Amino acid sequence: MRLVFSFIAAAALGACTVETAETPASKPAPAPTTTTKAGSPPKVSSRTAVANFKAVVRQVEPVAEQECRARAPDLNCDFKIVVDERTNQPPNAFQTLDKSGRPILGFTIALIADARNRDEVAFVMGHEAAHHISKHLAKQQQTAIGGAIIGGIIAASVGLDVNAGQQLGGTVGARAYSKNNELEADALGTVIAKRAGYDPVRGAEFFTRIPDPGDRFLGTHPPNASRIETVRKVNSQL
Repeated sequence: MRLVFSFIAAAALGACTVETAETPASKPAPAPTTTTKAGSPPKVSSRTAVANFKAVVRQVEPVAEQECRARAPDLNCDFKIVVDERTNQPPNAFQTLDKSGRPILGFTIALIADARNRDEVAFVMGHEAAHHISKHLAKQQQTAIGGAIIGGIIAASVGLDVNAGQQLGGTVGARAYSKNNELEADALGTVIAKRAGYDPVRGAEFFTRIPDPGDRFLGTHPPNASRIETVRKVNSQL
């Protein structure tokens, strides 16, 4: 089991994520609404939350690595799971790479505490692993670069600031692609959680307690209802 409790540098959090709170770059003008499902499971104790997380790591990590090797044999599939111990961080999970290219799956203490059962932890962990397996970091970077080039060309052709055009184009390119990334990670995350012995549909109830981004222009995440429907559809086919 490769579980490490450590502080994570803020720079590492810039990776493709399943965020339960909006980042400054993607925060819309109106405040997001939180949709809470009636009868949502009660919060568990800190001891239970930690026990749940450790148990899920033991079961999900080998399945995620197996899926990674089968679907993307060219990738480093040796996942390292870490916990950001800073207590002032909001509920969040992220996927990134270390300097050697090893995939990192990170979780804040608040997210671990907020998960109501092991199914929710397993789904989020499967989702983050899916981002790596689907090569979303590299794809998003390529999309951002392409958008920046197009934005710069358009800006130059109409006499506007090229740097500003590149920045806007890069932002549009990255965000437009990220919604598809999230749904793709939801689908593969469902497979990973299911094969690890968990109920991904029950796990996806996590979405009923986080801000719903709706379907706003340039939003980084799709509507929660679309994500839940994706999980249900994929689960029914397994």
